[in-house]
Amino acid sequence: MRVIGIDPGLRNMGWGIIDVVGSRVTHVEHGVCKSGTSSLAERLKALHWQLTQVIETHKPTTSAVEQTFVNKDGAGSLKLGQARGICLLVPAQFGLDVAEYAPNKIKKTVVGVGHADKTQVDHMVRMQLGGIQISGADAADALAIALCHAHHSRFAGRLDAAIAKAGAQ
Repeated sequence: MRVIGIDPGLRNMGWGIIDVVGSRVTHVEHGVCKSGTSSLAERLKALHWQLTQVIETHKPTTSAVEQTFVNKDGAGSLKLGQARGICLLVPAQFGLDVAEYAPNKIKKTVVGVGHADKTQVDHMVRMQLGGIQISGADAADALAIALCHAHHSRFAGRLDAAIAKAGAQ
């Protein structure tokens, strides 16, 4: 399974790709899609194009996106929601399933603490992926999303297999 984790952002959209074979997880690539400072429509178009290029190049088989939280700034939340729409749309255009995880669930899965800070997330991602150099917090968050999805997908697969086996008996 090749997982792309996507951290929504209007200026900086992090992405991280890992391969999962059994219990072995390896880093493939990571980076940040940047939108610049043009109009909202142009920024969304730039994010769409860059994320499309990432998926075309690395060919993930599944994807995961962080759920956004609503903050006090309604306009900011709406803009982030539009960027998040790109995160959901592009993988769907490639026929990928798109899982969504709350920020606390991602942190709890990767760090062990639901309210971990960015330095703790970065540290645990590097630990789990063999000490790789990460190009910033947005990419670290995206890799954490991919790791969270890998963990929960493996569990769901084992659960489905156990249920199927119990039904066959």
